[in-house]
Amino acid sequence: MHPVLVFIQAAVIYATSWVLWRTFRSCFIRSTLADLPGPPRDSWLTGNLSKVYSPDGIPWHHAMRKKYGRAFRVHGLFGDEQVYISDPRALHHIAIKDQYIYEETSMFTEGNRLIFGDGLLSTNGEAHKKQRRLLNPVFAVSHLRHLMPIFYPITYQLRDVLDHLLEDGPREIDMLNWMSRTALEYIGQGGLGYSFDGFNPEDNNQYSRAVKDLFPAVFRFAVVRQYVPYLVKIGPPRLRRFLLELIPSEALQRVKDIVDIMHHTSVNIFHAKKSAAESGDEAISRQIGAGKDLMSVLLKANSLADANDRLPDHELLAQMNTLIFAAHDTTSSSLARILHVLALHPKEQALLRDEVLAARAERQGADFSYDELMALPYLDAVVRESLRLYAPFTFISRTARKEIVLPLATPIPVKNPSPNCPSHINSICIKPNTNIILGLGAANCDPLIWGEDADDWVPGRWLNRSWEEVAKERLPGIYSGIMTFMGGGRACIGARFSIIEISVSGCCLRACNVLTALPLLEIVLTMLVEKYKFELPKEEIIWRNNSMATPTTRGRERSTPNLPLKVSLA
Repeated sequence: MHPVLVFIQAAVIYATSWVLWRTFRSCFIRSTLADLPGPPRDSWLTGNLSKVYSPDGIPWHHAMRKKYGRAFRVHGLFGDEQVYISDPRALHHIAIKDQYIYEETSMFTEGNRLIFGDGLLSTNGEAHKKQRRLLNPVFAVSHLRHLMPIFYPITYQLRDVLDHLLEDGPREIDMLNWMSRTALEYIGQGGLGYSFDGFNPEDNNQYSRAVKDLFPAVFRFAVVRQYVPYLVKIGPPRLRRFLLELIPSEALQRVKDIVDIMHHTSVNIFHAKKSAAESGDEAISRQIGAGKDLMSVLLKANSLADANDRLPDHELLAQMNTLIFAAHDTTSSSLARILHVLALHPKEQALLRDEVLAARAERQGADFSYDELMALPYLDAVVRESLRLYAPFTFISRTARKEIVLPLATPIPVKNPSPNCPSHINSICIKPNTNIILGLGAANCDPLIWGEDADDWVPGRWLNRSWEEVAKERLPGIYSGIMTFMGGGRACIGARFSIIEISVSGCCLRACNVLTALPLLEIVLTMLVEKYKFELPKEEIIWRNNSMATPTTRGRERSTPNLPLKVSLA
């Protein structure tokens, strides 16, 4: 028999046996999750995953939290069972205490490896620790302070664009589009020392379009991605690439084209940065950012590191791919969400504007320093509350790499208690390779932690109070006791960068890539809110779960994400 036919026959037998075992094993082995409450299976093939990953599934996630509490069971593929967790003690064990047992799912790491390479989002265990050791100092506040002079000119460019669009008076503007362009230029200049020409009205930058389209394009295959860990075992990369190009799917080929564009662009930028670094300080000083961008700092740190800690070029390139994508999408989504929230709450928008104008007057019109930006109390409250209530990611997943007991802060009533068994569960026995869904949005809206108004946007809860005073129970989040940026060794490394970004543009709003994201958010917010007024458009704005929350308008759910807001001079 031909070797190819033998391979196909073996693959079919293995797949069939695997499906049959996963389907019928519950008849022979009682699940350790059997006593957990949870929604009934929607289908034999996909369980509840079609709702977990549904673009319209954000309300479903919040409804399940209210109905079943802090820990419940959901059904996966072919009878698989998963745990949905928002319990504070359980989250602490998963994110911090036992973080190297609860690692990223194989679907997540293998999928990211195909897109970004061997970066932070694609590694586990010792490889992840090694990368984190080198990268953590790069995102230190001391480096971020030097980026402020880079960020402000970019935001002034954004204001010039908006001024031009408003020459004939107030009008509706797709603010997601301009937040996306601004975020890309921030991460380009501040992260890479490179300009993507983000404010070019003709928008001919292929990379810019590709990075905007990646999340929605990939999320169309959210359920299919569960099979990625098995598909990557099919032969060498060349064979998989050949087979991929044979698949007659326009959507899948679009994902391939997006990844190709991102890869080729990143390779060119990386080689230019590395060449400048090897040429000395004079060559670096001639680049955008004069060597203060994060990639230049990373290359220098890598060259000075011990041989055992040094990262090879392909991993450095992967870090760059990861940084661009993670910082761009989370920042633009967070900025768009805050502008939408401010349009929904005009009184709070006016309060924020007054604070920024008063602080600017004290500085006689000069731009804010990093410390001054972070010291604006109402801006800080708006950012914290928005990131609490509207986390860009509703949930993330982890996989238990070995058997472990997961303790709970809140006991769970047993679904079908018997006379000789306890009526409540205080811990869950997690078997190896069990997937755990971490409900970030559910934890951020838990009334036992945040009070009866947990589902309401109330920035005043943060005024003159630390997060320890606001939260009734401790969550392991790296930022303000919320789970938006996670916690532990896999917390968002760029959070501070994003928050600066949010702040400058809208008034000191902190966006994402946790250590990196927060300053960016705040810069954008301060500079937008002080000059412009944002109001709701005629159409209803809704937010969809395209892996990350993205806005669109009612009736145009399948179109490109957009956020039309009525904008006028304030």
